[in-house]
Amino acid sequence: MKLPDIDPGNPPRVLVIGDLMVDRYLWGVCERISPEAPVQVVDVRKESYALGGAGNVVANLVSLGAQVDLIALVGHDLKQTPLAGLLAKLGVAVAGLVRDEQRPTTIKTRLVAARHQIVRFDVESAAACPEACAAATIEKAAQIIPRTHVVILSDYGKGFLTERIAQAVIATCQRHEIPVLVDPKGRDYTKYRGATLITPNRKEAALASGLALDSEEGIRKAGQKLRTDYDLEACLITLSEDGMALFADAEESWLPTEAQEVFDVTGAGDTVIAATGLGLAAGLSLVEACSFANRAAGVVVGKIGAATVTLPEIRAPQRAGPAEAKILELDALLERVAVLHSLGRKIVFTNGCFDLLHAGHIQYLTGAAALGAVLIVGLNSDASVLRLKGEGRPINSQDDRAIILAALSVVTYVVLFSEDTPLSLIQSIVPDILVKGGDYDPHQIVGADVVRKAGGTVTVLPFVDGKSTTAMIDRASGVKS
Repeated sequence: MKLPDIDPGNPPRVLVIGDLMVDRYLWGVCERISPEAPVQVVDVRKESYALGGAGNVVANLVSLGAQVDLIALVGHDLKQTPLAGLLAKLGVAVAGLVRDEQRPTTIKTRLVAARHQIVRFDVESAAACPEACAAATIEKAAQIIPRTHVVILSDYGKGFLTERIAQAVIATCQRHEIPVLVDPKGRDYTKYRGATLITPNRKEAALASGLALDSEEGIRKAGQKLRTDYDLEACLITLSEDGMALFADAEESWLPTEAQEVFDVTGAGDTVIAATGLGLAAGLSLVEACSFANRAAGVVVGKIGAATVTLPEIRAPQRAGPAEAKILELDALLERVAVLHSLGRKIVFTNGCFDLLHAGHIQYLTGAAALGAVLIVGLNSDASVLRLKGEGRPINSQDDRAIILAALSVVTYVVLFSEDTPLSLIQSIVPDILVKGGDYDPHQIVGADVVRKAGGTVTVLPFVDGKSTTAMIDRASGVKS
């Protein structure tokens, strides 16, 4: 894979035109029901903001080292939103913002309590861009395009990128021989006709082409059909865990995924088009730019939320395998837990020594994983096992035990703890479901009160008779049980 050579003193310039949004998060706690209606009362403790939509494309470009210009439609309430401040932090000017006095700025608010997203409410308008705003957009684009290297159209279907605007931008780019990349939306791609490259995902490509993309041949037909129907130089179809497929006039490239761990695909499409655009702006060929974008996407899906990626992260050798990537320090795990909860993912937690993994363990962990979307396993450290089990234990080191557990597909994350009990770990994670194996009374399980107080549940799964690490050790030692 060839990486773009970025000169910080003369970075490549990229113009982004698209639907700009603000992602607003309200973080709180919920401890009672409203007396007015059977609804939860959330005590909001914190508020945070991030750029969404085309703003995430901008953030990715900046993190990769590009100089970015932005043209976007905002509402009459611009000064009452954090947009200007968020863009200023990225070093992006607000001069390209076009104000429509008849609409609000798009803000998507997510209410999160006890780490669960309770509700999302949007303030937005998807009405077509008014004539005066369209004329202002086209004029601004005409001024910026001659001094840029690549133009990206980031369409989220909010009414800004009308056919008139898109076609005017594409025509101007063609006159100046500037590549124009499109992240498309909808069924009809007529407004993108003549673009250099479009980057639909599998579902979007199927919708626009009317073809099933359930085979390599289906993907090929869809990619070539979109190219031909809309007079495009190339079509890059992103295929999630199957990587990407690039279809150009005289070449076809299948790029297998480079993701080691898929944690969250939110915003991955933004990363793909941003990295492809940066690669082209820095002088890479189309295939090289797409290969670079594939690596960038492989890094970003291992992060939380609509994340960004940097050149050093992409450049770093991919040493850790999929199993090692699941083994996390507590701080890193808690970051991911916070986002998982905000996305409404049900988290299951269990713990143990797992010294000699056997069929009973596998059945137990499989049962625990089936209770939710994410299974976190707390693993006793070597020192902890020695105190609990005595001399000669553990048989396998904590590193070996962690890798073996992490290699199981049912296990999402493994975290080590050195205490005799996982109480502190449970208090930090606060899982939705706490699972223990054996004949425990649920009320006697360590951490049960913590989980129940937070609204979670405690489940006891039976062990498999005759399957235990101690019995395995005894048999290996010639001891009759």
